[in-house]
Amino acid sequence: MSLESQTDITDLPGEELIRDGLAQIDSGEMTVTAALAWIAHARLIRHGLLPKGSSPPPAEPERLLYRLLQQSGPDAYARYNALLRTLTSFERALDHRRARATSQLNSVVA
Repeated sequence: MSLESQTDITDLPGEELIRDGLAQIDSGEMTVTAALAWIAHARLIRHGLLPKGSSPPPAEPERLLYRLLQQSGPDAYARYNALLRTLTSFERALDHRRARATSQLNSVVA
């Protein structure tokens, strides 16, 4: 999967995590960043960052993320919450960027 899409995620909070997660999904690896990207699966499809026909996320990607964090070191709970906050910030910024681009496009067309 290529990250070339109509949606630019440059400089969004958590950009590196999402880019890495998308690359991990593409390579078939199940990592912390892949699980994080799977949590945002529907939104990533909607914004063109995952193809519409992409395979569905694993069951309960949030639990998968937590299990992977438990395996990778101490304080999984704090890291889990921090990652979800970063993902929420990324999603909100992504939605805002798309809305702004759509608004600008509509004002040019009108």
